[in-house]
Amino acid sequence: MPEKVANSFFGHFAELTKRLKVVIFTFIIATIVMLVLPGNTDFLALTGDYQPLMSVFLRTVREMNLQPDVRLIALQIGDPITLYVMAAFVFSLAITMPVLAYEIYKFVDPALHPHEKKAIYPFVAVVLALFIAGAFFGYFFLFPAFVYSMFPFFTAVGAEMMFSIMDFYNMLFFTIIVSGLIFTIPAFFVLLVKFGVIHTKMFSRKRKYVYLGIVVLAMLITPGATPQGNLFLTIALVALFEISMFMGKRYERHPAASSIKLFQKPTCKFCNKEVDGKSSFCPNCRKSLN
Repeated sequence: MPEKVANSFFGHFAELTKRLKVVIFTFIIATIVMLVLPGNTDFLALTGDYQPLMSVFLRTVREMNLQPDVRLIALQIGDPITLYVMAAFVFSLAITMPVLAYEIYKFVDPALHPHEKKAIYPFVAVVLALFIAGAFFGYFFLFPAFVYSMFPFFTAVGAEMMFSIMDFYNMLFFTIIVSGLIFTIPAFFVLLVKFGVIHTKMFSRKRKYVYLGIVVLAMLITPGATPQGNLFLTIALVALFEISMFMGKRYERHPAASSIKLFQKPTCKFCNKEVDGKSSFCPNCRKSLN
């Protein structure tokens, strides 16, 4: 390995290591804070009224989604502490994500050309916004639909309403994460259409098969869900598909907007030759690129 290449490699590796340390330390500190942060006004925890934020959050989720007569039980002696730490991890991950995005941005920014930044950063912002919207949909609509639709079956068979505490909250976190990921589908669909990998006509001609596949996908994603929960998820998937088609067709109507390729070198506006995005002058015609 040439000395220049080796120095460049180790330099990038050292820079990456430094930025990963920032992310890891942020996650650790956020986890510790979430484990002890009070959820009431007794910040100094000098009285018996001290309640950690995680316990307040878990209790709020229970009160929002379960009837008062429903019991949550711990099947294992370590379930309560496991759930408490898992909730702290989820909050810490949410706090760390912006830091991770910023560190990635600072690491790759020097290597990107201006036209690449214009293509990548809006896409990342849209994906993040869609994921947040999907997480809110999963928490406020999809998860309650799954839970409430189970109650009539308990009454029908005369079973006592008693859930495992780990099953209940695992389903909550799973629903939020999966819902957030599903909501990012339009962004990736439009990206593939923009670069000519797929075309909307491939799907518009076989819409009924696509809808059938969506129904099957909804049942596979939530195999233990009730018909009401599957219906909510199916409606959300159909809406996302139609939004993807609508946005994809807009790019197909404007070929010029979809002709830009990621990681393609910029060209000189005078001689149309490829140039280095960091150069101030075109190596071919010697005219200023600024």
